[in-house]
Amino acid sequence: MPFYIARQAPKLWRKICTETTIEISLVAENWKLLIAGIVFQYLHGLAAHGIHYLHRPGPTLQDAGFFLLPELGQDRAFISETSFTFIFASFCAVLIWCRVLAYLVACQILRIFTFYSTHLPGPNYHCHEGSKLARLPHPKSAIELLVINFSRGVNYGCGDLIFSSHMIFTIVFVRTYHKYGTNRCSKQFAWLLAVAQSFLIVASHKHYTVDVVVAW
Repeated sequence: MPFYIARQAPKLWRKICTETTIEISLVAENWKLLIAGIVFQYLHGLAAHGIHYLHRPGPTLQDAGFFLLPELGQDRAFISETSFTFIFASFCAVLIWCRVLAYLVACQILRIFTFYSTHLPGPNYHCHEGSKLARLPHPKSAIELLVINFSRGVNYGCGDLIFSSHMIFTIVFVRTYHKYGTNRCSKQFAWLLAVAQSFLIVASHKHYTVDVVVAW
């Protein structure tokens, strides 16, 4: 067994070096697309930050998902984020990332139009009337408006509801893995995880059911 490992090690190292060299050359050819996709993630975050200023807390709308699914509660809201993060573990190829970012940008443009068109009261706990996080104070300067705390925006944003950004990322990544992945069981598990993610998002009251349905 040790002899087999020692014999295969040079082959594995050559494969890693070859693939790394190819990926570096692809980055050199496609860096503009990658940068554009990354910059648009900031613009999408800026739009979500802006809608929080316009958010007006109110009574939570009647929702079939809230009625049918047991509520996770604030203490277990991290469960949906954990499954969401797990989905993105297998993507490293440059060309795949270019395609993923292109689809994300297209979906996010549509998403910005939808949540600026109709403002809904946020169903999440920190978006309810009386919460200090439900409204943002008017920015005192342009810098305050343009500087975004992404972690705070993801966890404590309000107003950017239709349609779910979590599900955009989930479906785009799972669909990409379904197309380029090689393990059938992993593909099936990824789709099951996407479905579970849909229920977890609604159960944690991060989105209304319509936000998840439209994202699908």
